[in-house]
Amino acid sequence: MLSWLADYEKFWGPLRLFRYETFRGLGGAATALLLGFIFSPWLFKKLRTLKASQAFRDELDLGPIAQRNLAKAGTPTMGGLLIYAVVAVSVFLWARPNVYVWVCLFVFTGLTGIGFADDYLKVTRKNSKGLSSRWKLAGQAVLTLAAVAMLFGDANSHHAMSALWAPFMKAPLIPEMSVWFIAPFFFLVMAGSSNAINLTDGVDGLAIGCTVTVALVYAIFAYCTGNVRIADYLNIAYVPGVGELAVVCAALVGGGLAFLWYNAHPASVFMGDTGSLALGGLIGSVAFITQQPFTLIIVGGIFVMEAGSVLLQVASFKLRGGKRIFLKSPIHHHFEMLGWPESKLVIRFWILSILFALAGLGTLKLR
Repeated sequence: MLSWLADYEKFWGPLRLFRYETFRGLGGAATALLLGFIFSPWLFKKLRTLKASQAFRDELDLGPIAQRNLAKAGTPTMGGLLIYAVVAVSVFLWARPNVYVWVCLFVFTGLTGIGFADDYLKVTRKNSKGLSSRWKLAGQAVLTLAAVAMLFGDANSHHAMSALWAPFMKAPLIPEMSVWFIAPFFFLVMAGSSNAINLTDGVDGLAIGCTVTVALVYAIFAYCTGNVRIADYLNIAYVPGVGELAVVCAALVGGGLAFLWYNAHPASVFMGDTGSLALGGLIGSVAFITQQPFTLIIVGGIFVMEAGSVLLQVASFKLRGGKRIFLKSPIHHHFEMLGWPESKLVIRFWILSILFALAGLGTLKLR
């Protein structure tokens, strides 16, 4: 919205700054951060008043880890509502609307709704079972079809989204994909990222801290992809208009940091599925649109570790007659079982997340 101020630079020169994605990205991050600090006390107090507290799995599921959760009883959930609100407002204020921005906001909004429904059922039923996995996947599939329809219904994005790029390559892996391939691939990236961050959200500050790192990297990817000179220099895809997603990612960084202030150990609030499903879907959508879907495997290495540990654990249990690889999955529970303090576990995973992020950025030049 504020980008239109650049049209009046002849009246006041500094207004030209609103033309640049870098300036608007910083503005979006600062706005989300400020709004987060202003409204979080009110929202979290409201959630406590409504007794919207998270129900934890019992000792049968988590073993000795369940004892740690006793101290967290009564902590409100659905804190993802704050992240959604401050990011959405910041994007409306600072991003120049185009099909890519609308698709990301659409997916972000839809998954926030699905996550909220899941948390609401958990809160009202007073147990850890909310919306079934089948309904979550069905909702993600509907969002995928609508998002792909939006991308292919726009003349400019139709051609740009048909190419498939991969790290370390100077040319598209597939120059022209059919819509029959794109739809399931978008679902795989978006839903995979969504569910991976959902699995990671099990320790105070872990998921949101790693999300901030990934969002910062994809802000850089979006800016490079939307800048013709930088894209040509780096031999990556150039997609006009995608630079606006740098503003979206910057707003996510600001909103994520504001939430982390309250979610750091010991957490005053949990994001719940309202936040984790939506954050993963937003990150996955940005990764797909910026032509960096495979790079998400590197940048989001922590999320891959978490989701991969669950898949390996299930496969081992079924194929090896009940034998497990990890003491407990997702993998952060394994280290909890080994006796790692929660704060040490989170900080070490943050360090790994930064290293994965740097490795992902390195792929821009290694082609």
